[in-house]
Amino acid sequence: MGTAVRIRNRENPLVLLLTFLPFFFLTSSQAHNPSNLNYTKYRQVSNLRLERIERHLEKINKPPVLTIQSPDGDIIDCVHKRKQPAFDHPLLKNHKIQKVPPEIPKLKTAVKTDAISREDMVSNSSKNAVDWQLWHQNGQRCPKGTVPLRRSKVHDVLRAKSLYDFGKKKRHGFPLARRVDAPDVVSGNGHEHAIAYTGGSEEIYGAKATINVWDPSIEVVNEFSLSQIWVLSGSFDGSDLNSIEAGWQVSPELYGDSRPRLFTYWTSDSYQATGCYNLLCAGFVQTNSRIAIGAAISPVSSVEGNQYDVTILIWKDPKLGNWWMVFGDNTLVGYWPTELFTHLADRATMVEWGGEVVNSRANGEHTSTQMGSGHFADDGFRKASYFRNLEIVDSDNSLSSAQDISILAENTNCYDIKSAYSSEWGTHFYYGGPGRNPQCT
Repeated sequence: MGTAVRIRNRENPLVLLLTFLPFFFLTSSQAHNPSNLNYTKYRQVSNLRLERIERHLEKINKPPVLTIQSPDGDIIDCVHKRKQPAFDHPLLKNHKIQKVPPEIPKLKTAVKTDAISREDMVSNSSKNAVDWQLWHQNGQRCPKGTVPLRRSKVHDVLRAKSLYDFGKKKRHGFPLARRVDAPDVVSGNGHEHAIAYTGGSEEIYGAKATINVWDPSIEVVNEFSLSQIWVLSGSFDGSDLNSIEAGWQVSPELYGDSRPRLFTYWTSDSYQATGCYNLLCAGFVQTNSRIAIGAAISPVSSVEGNQYDVTILIWKDPKLGNWWMVFGDNTLVGYWPTELFTHLADRATMVEWGGEVVNSRANGEHTSTQMGSGHFADDGFRKASYFRNLEIVDSDNSLSSAQDISILAENTNCYDIKSAYSSEWGTHFYYGGPGRNPQCT
């Protein structure tokens, strides 16, 4: 069993150099192009802070059996399943990895598909999930019995506001003016959305959607743009909200580039102390040796060009109670153990689908960070981004088309959403926008 040579950060000449030279932060709208990053703000990095970062990285970067270099610069460590970060969680010390695969929910009734439809124009309708990830392009794979972990680096932590904030979503604020029953999991603190959601009183055991993939432009480093599914339970106005989330995200702060990446998130206390992105803390148990959470997705859609989308399913295994995730065509990625949750230990009460951006108003005006494709919903197929085939998992572990969804966008001059139903795409919607424009300031 081979292991990578581990160099302590304070002995690494490159890291020592950072101690004496300013560290730079991305602030330019050129962040959209990973090769054109513009670093313009500075701050000193102390030895003490580097040592703290080093200790944290040693906890989450587990000793690999094999290391794979991705074409995009990522380092993927193949780590033994039992050595992954999940089992550092105090509630999971004695957790046994679920070896018997759960029964994947199926549609109660098949959706009738027209002979010629928009789906026929989507380029990846039969694409295997593993073909989406850039790190597979060199032909290497993680061995059986291991899971791929994207290695975190010193620079990844330094881009965060603090070591505590690394890998965490900022806690959301209180609701803006909206309907009484509308969710506020994503409001306040500069977070803006265009989402569809179910009612707040249903018994829900999972959700599914096929999500159009783009590479939206990000204006400043601490902003992001994502498209995801939220599976929720608990109170929105308290500290006990449970949330499981997955989708694609562009976040220069978290990843150091502007590529869309597969991501997951979870929290059991309204984003206060529990949970994190991907595998940056203990919690999510990965079982798949081929899908790296946090790895770049390629190819992506283009305006008036080829359209690409990915399918994500999150649902509760009725036998053992763990919340599983499927990526692509029935590829099991792993699960969130039921022990992590309070309200979600039973079931979910709400699902949201859609886009979210951070509007930091860095220059005193609305951000130009794009949501989805950067086009408004009315621009439609091949211009606006979409979610299609929105589905819910019910108590008998069956999928059905989401009915009676509501839609919400805080500022339709900046980002909007438009829902519909069709025989080939079921319940679906277009959403997104450019951010700053003459009507959005």
